[in-house]
Amino acid sequence: MTTLNPNSHSETDYTRLSVEVQGHVCLIGLNRADKRNAFDSHMISQLSTALTEYENNDALRCALIFAHGEHFTAGLDLMELQDKLDKGIFAFDETQIDPWGVSGKRRTKPVVVAVQGTCFTAGIELMLNSDVVIASEDCNFAQMEVQRGIMPFGGATVRFVQASGWQKAMPYLLTGKPFDATTADRLNLVSEVVAKGTQYERGLAMAQEIAQSAPLAVKSLLTSAQTARVEGNKQAFAELHGYLPALFHSEDAKEGVMAMIEKREATFMGR
Repeated sequence: MTTLNPNSHSETDYTRLSVEVQGHVCLIGLNRADKRNAFDSHMISQLSTALTEYENNDALRCALIFAHGEHFTAGLDLMELQDKLDKGIFAFDETQIDPWGVSGKRRTKPVVVAVQGTCFTAGIELMLNSDVVIASEDCNFAQMEVQRGIMPFGGATVRFVQASGWQKAMPYLLTGKPFDATTADRLNLVSEVVAKGTQYERGLAMAQEIAQSAPLAVKSLLTSAQTARVEGNKQAFAELHGYLPALFHSEDAKEGVMAMIEKREATFMGR
């Protein structure tokens, strides 16, 4: 696995994450393996910062979120968070990217997530707010908030149901019972299930492939798809043609046509 430098593209002091840039890809690693990468207030804040810096950096075209150690995340560190949950720790303003996409600034760039081992609660909701999910075959999942006296508040009440359908999702949401990677695939919660230990390499390959696509087109596509999911199909269709003039007149569109004519790979500049 790549050795990560937490300060390679930012002056932020990341103590719970590793952050590295590889080409046009931003690699964000959950780095609290001794606690099974449980989300405490510091990790939550730092993940928002890393995703906001990714969003605002025009040179970056895709992000890969992964985890150091054997497990993706045990979910929320409730011991550390118990006196902070009602103090705005999950409230993000219009300048910040919410990793769970419930509040804050809407993300316009793609995110790939690679998961392994334990992936509970907030980890599932992080997946549900991403665009591509690569899961190791050893994954075990649980949306177990109801077993802790609370409810999912990172988007699962909406996105789990959207992905899986009411009758498939509710048995897991209402009981918190665990499920494996094969079941997650059947429930449409992941894009691919891969051999144990290969999720990072497959996720990186996917992120690099996405980063080769035309950035302006990718952002417009994501915005349209997110509008449909959040505001409904009617609104997404109403806005659809509004993206086209800028795209058709972009240098990337000209490059795409020339690459097709010349039978070569396109090199997109994002303008």
